[in-house]
Amino acid sequence: MYEFYTNLPQGYEEDKARLWPVLITLHGAGERHVSLEDLSGHHYYLPVYDLCSERFPTIVIVPHCPPREYWEEDEVDALREHVLREMRGDPARVYLDGFSMGGYGTWLTAGKYPSRYAAIAPVCGGGNPQDAHRLAHVPTWAFHGAKDPVVPVDETLRMIKAIEAAGGHPKLTIYPEGDHGVWDETFANPELYAWFSQQQLPHAKAA
Repeated sequence: MYEFYTNLPQGYEEDKARLWPVLITLHGAGERHVSLEDLSGHHYYLPVYDLCSERFPTIVIVPHCPPREYWEEDEVDALREHVLREMRGDPARVYLDGFSMGGYGTWLTAGKYPSRYAAIAPVCGGGNPQDAHRLAHVPTWAFHGAKDPVVPVDETLRMIKAIEAAGGHPKLTIYPEGDHGVWDETFANPELYAWFSQQQLPHAKAA
């Protein structure tokens, strides 16, 4: 199972009876080569911790993908099960996001396990349009920079179009002047976490 860092919300230690939302956030390819400690303290996660501690109390899980590997759907979901088993996470409110390589991991994990994630937010990544029929009922908000030179914006657009064709209603934010690094603006946007907090699985069991 992936090594991971945990950021607990304010009040977690005091309220032993409460179940908390869980956000699993997947990093990009460049972060495979840094330590988990350096990754967890990176500037793009700091607004996530702040927003998910007080305004939108959520357990934040930052896993580390090993060098030369890519996110594996089964391993990401095994982490979800571990967190629900070992922490007071709410199985009906598990959210998944990620940027670049993590955006691909988000699309693909939710495409394989659509009934286990209350909402997803892939950032500047792509997925498999053949998963669209499974993703149609997964609340989705995708983000991409229109001028991304690393992962073309068409990677996100084709997923959105496929999901819409399958009957889904995904949200989409395209930053007109954005390049590949739009995750900084995305992760600092409180509207994303407010949207996450509105999503919940109708039926979910603890791992």
